Amino acid sequence: MNLYLIGHDYRYAAEQMLLTLFPDERPEYPDGRPTGDRAELRLMSGTKVTTVTCVLVYHGQTANGRTSVPNGELTDPAETDRRLQGAVKRAFYRAAMGIGLPHRPWGMLTGVRPGKLMTPLLAQGLNDAQAARQFERQYDVSPARADLVVRTAHATLRAMESLGSKDVCLYVGIPFCPTRCAYCSFVSQSVEKSLGLVEPYLEVLCREITDAAQMVRETGLRIKSFYMGGGTPTTLSARQMDRLLTHLNRSFDLSGCAEYCIEAGRPDTITREKLQVLLDHGADRISVNPQTLQQHLLDALGRRHSVEAIYTMYENCRKLGFSVINMDFIAGLPGQTVADMQENMEIVCKLHPENVTIHTLALKKRAPLFHHELRASIPPAEETGRMVRLCQSILTGSGYVPYYMYRQKYMAASFANIGYALPGSVSAYNIEMMEERQSVLAAGPGGATKFLCRDGHTLEKVYMPKDVDAYVQALAEKMAQRRRLCAIIYGKEDV
Repeated sequence: MNLYLIGHDYRYAAEQMLLTLFPDERPEYPDGRPTGDRAELRLMSGTKVTTVTCVLVYHGQTANGRTSVPNGELTDPAETDRRLQGAVKRAFYRAAMGIGLPHRPWGMLTGVRPGKLMTPLLAQGLNDAQAARQFERQYDVSPARADLVVRTAHATLRAMESLGSKDVCLYVGIPFCPTRCAYCSFVSQSVEKSLGLVEPYLEVLCREITDAAQMVRETGLRIKSFYMGGGTPTTLSARQMDRLLTHLNRSFDLSGCAEYCIEAGRPDTITREKLQVLLDHGADRISVNPQTLQQHLLDALGRRHSVEAIYTMYENCRKLGFSVINMDFIAGLPGQTVADMQENMEIVCKLHPENVTIHTLALKKRAPLFHHELRASIPPAEETGRMVRLCQSILTGSGYVPYYMYRQKYMAASFANIGYALPGSVSAYNIEMMEERQSVLAAGPGGATKFLCRDGHTLEKVYMPKDVDAYVQALAEKMAQRRRLCAIIYGKEDV
């Protein structure tokens, strides 16, 4: 579709709305007189308001959209950009509704974190019903989605109440897996093909941990929660894990750490010895991620383990004494049915893990599934929707409450990933990572360090390269960049 931006250059906002409303279209920016299927997005500044209009022409139909922002609310450059990008999206969306596009459950929202828009409404004193109605009106979100955002936003606000100004989350990434799952788009190495990379990688990672810990001490930051993800961290041997966690625990003061979580998503990487190593170093939470409990689906996805191995792993985690166990499941897998998902949830209710996360399949171009014949057997959006609603019904009926959520691009039927927890067992790290209300210090390839600035909403970010070799090459420069930002935002502690 041709995009014409008149009086502004908010390309990102226009393209995000285009891809949301018309996923098969790609943006074009031709010169000359507007022609063809197009969106003409015009920004006009008046004495009291700034207005954005959209003329949308698509498949012979034409419609107009319009929205205005009071100039008094355009208080600084960052806020002005935020509000005007929102206005561009809203005008585009209103025009699309005018040509008869079906209503979307998430309305005009394109971002991955709807909760960041809801928490200010609740924080200013609106009750749940008032906040939900305003959310529905402002973003054209369905009542069911607005209610979900309200519920998870309350968990965010409760988590924020316990945060100090220098409390941070710590993340360490292990970019190795036993095999590559068909749906996975993460840049990770298969250990069976790259075993020789593990030891050199751990040496470099320990160097980064040492540098990060020194920065934390110099600025007086406090580690509130720790999460090790990947990849699959438990791909490491028991000896390697012991060495890494020993170095981590010696480098950081974790005495104020409220949760210490290790992702152990593959039962073919777990032994009782490894689990004991995790416990000995302070881990109290573990994520056991079967994704599904049907053997034929596991086999098709390339997860080389049995369903029985999942049960054994779960039983060992429970017997050894992990206080919180999480289990992940994916709705919308190739060949999956609503009956499969019902069986999954019935088993979950018998096992009774403290946390359950329901993901919806997001088909990414980097994932093997994107180019595989299995793609043809991905369930239609309506069936995936039934799976998601079934999960919500069974889990909430069994005492679980939704406490965090996020969306992804290319997700089936524009759903969301939702974390459920039994009372008293929510993961503060999951909330803070998704809602971006706390600084996150990340180590390892693909790690995103995010420093929350003093205004409470602006983030300064440092991204590590995702490829292991590129990470090693860029590490010194990235560590220096991270130290500079941290010193600017937090300053150094008086000694």
